[in-house]
Amino acid sequence: MSSPTMSVDGLKTIECRLPDGRTLAYTVAGEAAGPTVVANHGIPGSRLFARLLDGPASNAGVRLLVPDRPGYGRSDAPPGDRGLMDWRGDYEALLAHESVEAATVLGFSGGGPFALAAATSDRTDRIALVSATIPGGGDVLTTLARVPFVLRAFFRLGAWRARWSGPEAVANQLTDRDLSPETVETVAADYHEALQQGAHAPVRELRSAATTQPFDLPDTALRVWHGTADENAPLDPVRNLVTEVGGECTSVDADHLGTLLECRPDAIAWLSQES
Repeated sequence: MSSPTMSVDGLKTIECRLPDGRTLAYTVAGEAAGPTVVANHGIPGSRLFARLLDGPASNAGVRLLVPDRPGYGRSDAPPGDRGLMDWRGDYEALLAHESVEAATVLGFSGGGPFALAAATSDRTDRIALVSATIPGGGDVLTTLARVPFVLRAFFRLGAWRARWSGPEAVANQLTDRDLSPETVETVAADYHEALQQGAHAPVRELRSAATTQPFDLPDTALRVWHGTADENAPLDPVRNLVTEVGGECTSVDADHLGTLLECRPDAIAWLSQES
């Protein structure tokens, strides 16, 4: 059962019921009749991440689905013992709800581990990672996740600062480049929507990513775009993954969000290709 509504900029949000009774909310963007790309937002993030990808998705002719992962935005929080690999079940339920046999997957920033978890499904054709972290990759937030109360304080402080300092304070955490007012507002809206239910979801996800043991990826085509000036997500773990699975890595002279803004058309166009 689903309940469609209208979201920001006319993008459609759908709330569907998962097999265990939880609600999963997701935004639909791009070209309705095109092949399906499922995009995994960062940590924290939300379905409003679709606003950064809608234009490239439409240009590439793909139908974009961007779910609120459990505990973000409008999606119900999961049971307390949930781990990273449990996301695969929600991802497959989303495809089933959309009557989609297979999809390609994009992971941005802290959404990288969840894109990789989705890639272990036989319903995933190919995977793109942009400015992504890797499970156990050693980025600062994942390290802080081993001390949950510190990480919760970090996100609460960030939310307070964003409320009082305005949208630029959120965007400045992700890039040093000058952004259009529209992009700044989009990044801030995604951040605020992500934390509607508090800091539990990002803390849980980062702890799960930090403690998940390496897992085998199937023979799924992998391509990575990563910035050499990215201070939020280390490059070496991504390069190691690409070497391990035989993927392709494109490095650009950009920071964390800057890499996404530069490379999103290429990443989505690559995902739109037939395997």
